[in-house]
Amino acid sequence: MASANPSPDEVGRHAHAGGWGALKAGMSHVAKTHAVLPTVKSLLRLNQPDGFDCPGCAWPEPKQTSSFEFCENGMKAVAWETTGKRVDPAFFAEHTVSQLAAQTDHWLEAQGRLTHPMRYDAASDKYLPVSWDEAFALIGDRLNALGHPDEAIFYTSGRTSNEAAFLYQLFGRMVGTNNFPDCSNMCHESSGEALGETIGIGKGTVTLEDFDHADAIFVIGQNPGTNHPRMLTELQKASKRGADIVAINPMKEPGLQGFLHPQQAVAMLRNADTPIASLYVQPLVGGDLALLKGVCKLVLEAEAQRPGEVLDRAFIDEHTAGLEAFLEDLALEDWGTIEAESGVSRETIQQVADVYLKSRRVIVCWAMGLTQHRHAVPTIQMAVNLLLLGGHLGREGAGACPVRGHSNVQGDRTMGITERPKPAFLEALEREFGFTPPTGHGVDVVAAIEAMHAGKGRVFVGMGGNFVSATPDTPNTIAAMRQCDLTVHISTKLNRSHTVTGKDALILPCLGRTEADVKPDGSLQRVTVEDSMSQVHASSGTKAPASGELLSEPAIVAGMARATLNGDGQIDWSSLVADYDRVRDLIARVIPGFEDFNRKIDTPGGFYLGNSARDRQWRTAGNKARFTVAAIPRLGLPEGQLRLMTLRSHDQYNTTVYDLNDRYRGIKGERDIVMMNPYDIEQRGLSAGQRVDLTSHFADGRQRVAKGFKVVALPITPGCAAGYFPELNVLVSVNSFADRSRTPTSKFIPVSLSPSA
Repeated sequence: MASANPSPDEVGRHAHAGGWGALKAGMSHVAKTHAVLPTVKSLLRLNQPDGFDCPGCAWPEPKQTSSFEFCENGMKAVAWETTGKRVDPAFFAEHTVSQLAAQTDHWLEAQGRLTHPMRYDAASDKYLPVSWDEAFALIGDRLNALGHPDEAIFYTSGRTSNEAAFLYQLFGRMVGTNNFPDCSNMCHESSGEALGETIGIGKGTVTLEDFDHADAIFVIGQNPGTNHPRMLTELQKASKRGADIVAINPMKEPGLQGFLHPQQAVAMLRNADTPIASLYVQPLVGGDLALLKGVCKLVLEAEAQRPGEVLDRAFIDEHTAGLEAFLEDLALEDWGTIEAESGVSRETIQQVADVYLKSRRVIVCWAMGLTQHRHAVPTIQMAVNLLLLGGHLGREGAGACPVRGHSNVQGDRTMGITERPKPAFLEALEREFGFTPPTGHGVDVVAAIEAMHAGKGRVFVGMGGNFVSATPDTPNTIAAMRQCDLTVHISTKLNRSHTVTGKDALILPCLGRTEADVKPDGSLQRVTVEDSMSQVHASSGTKAPASGELLSEPAIVAGMARATLNGDGQIDWSSLVADYDRVRDLIARVIPGFEDFNRKIDTPGGFYLGNSARDRQWRTAGNKARFTVAAIPRLGLPEGQLRLMTLRSHDQYNTTVYDLNDRYRGIKGERDIVMMNPYDIEQRGLSAGQRVDLTSHFADGRQRVAKGFKVVALPITPGCAAGYFPELNVLVSVNSFADRSRTPTSKFIPVSLSPSA
């Protein structure tokens, strides 16, 4: 019989991330660009103080950057943007939208860069060229014809700069709505909700330098080898100096087992990788809350055995509230429930606790493996409880580290991209711009889909991203988008969302991060981003734009505003986008922490925005960090069902699919995959390589099926399965989302399998 927990060798996987494979893969993507020299020049400016920020993840740059401050996936992201291939009017003349809709997501984006503004023509089922003035006039006419401003929806992707995001939210609020769903709603909204309630700020508390001082780093529900490869450099350094790294993930991932840095020549020649995880724990999908509660329980047992030696009583007494209720709840929790719901034995949980107990400085990192569950918020708050017990907040080498995805997803929220703006922010807008912003809550992603379905969301504007592919319940989202009077997508590349039009539709092509954005006087503009650790820095591209027709995102926002607001208010939009210094001056007057903004970004590497919880200032009710109580959810499924989670392949970033391979998992040439433990495959009478249909089971009773997925044996916890998004988003119910944060539950999809016909 196959082992329930096979080793990597049993399923043909790599034992480490990086190495020659990473170098070869990155260079192969550069070679495919049809523009090798411009791509190489761009790479040399990637993540440099005088260069541009990576269009990929939000992992921060070190204070001292190397000459090659990028990873394999950064190379892919730059190559994807600097490609010489073009999607121009001639391309659209050859393809109907129906024909494009039949293509894969990979094929669509592989066609190249968008070059001209285009408008959908229903009669021919094709996109036709349109002038910028005509496009802006159409947007203005449709927005001004709405019965209520809340019939407009302004979506935002995390690649948008601070300057574009600030102008975008200002425009939308002058239109009269707080309808600003964004990609945060689908990823770290649970983190923001959990941290805001417990420590008073919805951001992580660590800086990059803290990783140099941590005694233990817990990496939970995260796969840095694929999603944040530069994080492996910090984990490698920590491992080499003797820090413990505990990986908690249902899937055994190479990047959490070992790392061979492609830029370390001696190690590469010797093929000498660095071990990463000193302890690797594989819970059930959704079992992290039970596991973390078990660790907390063991910490309290250790305190009972060694009174005054385990808990940081001085910190707890001065800085926290709610400990007694938390202790009472822990005392009542039984080990049978903890083990059953976590899928981890008490002995293994004791090993996790032992690492914590011997460590003076602890960092807890997490990503979507924690955030995309119905019980995501209390799970993250249980991680906060664990940090609070040892005083691991506001201490060098310790703290909470939600690892954000897209490059400026955190900055967008700082700039006011939120459906729930705080009164102080709205008051600052009113003081500065002389209008009364709307105060009611707008729609998040889930509510936006519902509004479009109901005919209450009539104009959709997407600033970057790929809304259709990123969201849950794909056929449902497609039907909702088609109810709109107008859909507008501001994009660099063709994607799935462009094939799902409202009654009218526009594609507005914008500059990429690598490209020169030129002021009227010929000098280069700068934009700024905020990384995952609250560092704000400048980004300036130099590459010639893919087309002379491209506009920057701030310029597109200004064009929409001029056409819609008809001169209302005191804002000279043209002047603002002629020099983004003027936008930053406005940000400095509206948003705390950005005072003297333009001067601060002249410093190489930018400036640290600050973090109240890091300073042990708790902006909570009672001005204390809060212990919270949470019951362990009972997540048992009917006989035969599996807990499916969606994830990325290694040749993918968010919805962008660079290629059809997943090198670390040994998968080549396809994406319709379901990853299962060999034991589960055998128990169901299936075989590796067989095609199956997956049916999800949610409380709304709707049948959702994904057909023809290939079974692949991988070391995942028995009872669990995994597959790629966006292909498996079809299985996620729009009505299944995290309590309080409303993040779709893409990491817990109850499914049954049947052989394909």
